[in-house]
Amino acid sequence: MRFPDPSSHRPHALHAADRRWPETNCWTDLWIEIVAALGQEPAAMLGFTVTQSYEGDQATFFKVPPADLERLYGLELLELSIFDRLEAHVVEQVARDRIVLVEADAHFLPDTLGVTYRTGHSKTTIGITAIDSAARRLDYFHNAGYFRLEGEDYDGIFGAPGEARDPAVLFPYVEFLKIPERAPVVDLRREAVDLLKRHLSRRPASNPFAAWSADFPRHAADLATRPPEWFHIYAFNLMRQYGADFELLASHLAWLEGQGETGLADARVAAEEIAETMKVMQFKLARAMAKKRFDGLAEMIDACAVAWERCMGTLAAKYLGEAARRAA
Repeated sequence: MRFPDPSSHRPHALHAADRRWPETNCWTDLWIEIVAALGQEPAAMLGFTVTQSYEGDQATFFKVPPADLERLYGLELLELSIFDRLEAHVVEQVARDRIVLVEADAHFLPDTLGVTYRTGHSKTTIGITAIDSAARRLDYFHNAGYFRLEGEDYDGIFGAPGEARDPAVLFPYVEFLKIPERAPVVDLRREAVDLLKRHLSRRPASNPFAAWSADFPRHAADLATRPPEWFHIYAFNLMRQYGADFELLASHLAWLEGQGETGLADARVAAEEIAETMKVMQFKLARAMAKKRFDGLAEMIDACAVAWERCMGTLAAKYLGEAARRAA
């Protein structure tokens, strides 16, 4: 399959600049853009966001399950065994009209200019759609966009031409996406609702925001010992993951409403409240880090705990027949 030139790419509406969280995480953003570029509706796949939990030192790094991609869009994601030069494997799979997903160093990704490009190192996932080994150029999906890199950046991803591989360096983790010749004909609303029911049945048994709130005094004590720039790490792994996840859930529910589903407004509004509160908390945490005072932040988490109960209770009552739990 041929994709348009990266210069003509326009991000999907789920990445619109006026959203609270125009970017989520590298994996979910990647799939939003790939699915949209294939002519499918990415909002349909977002029911999994109800499973967002608390992991003690971070929120769940939420990722669309590969099984959902196959069920909704016929996309088959498989691990690619790397035993030779990575470049050769990518050339082979792209020639077969597959997208190759590679764990790469953002140091060599021009789209991260001003963040990591040529200044720092960060693991991220890119989806390679086109490669020209003679010109040392490739096109790739990353975060909320579709880009091109070449020259020294190409060598940074694959190694310089003729460069011997260091046996002490492990091969990267790589997957490839098989795209069906014809998209499956499915009732997207019905399949999305069935998936939402399944994900609701495995949502956290206890309130993740209540658990985070209980731990926050310990987190605050640790944050007080950290340099101000540590804010970015903490905020990405907690506020951004929660906020972006629940904004996507709100978008999923809005899409279902547009398909004719009813009784979702309360859950959608509650999810939007979480997204907004996390955005505000992120800004307040930045100031708190400078002052080493964290008053009022736990109360914002508590507000999200109430909204989470309302959101999950509404959805579980509608789709699973469960009585809504009352927030304390």
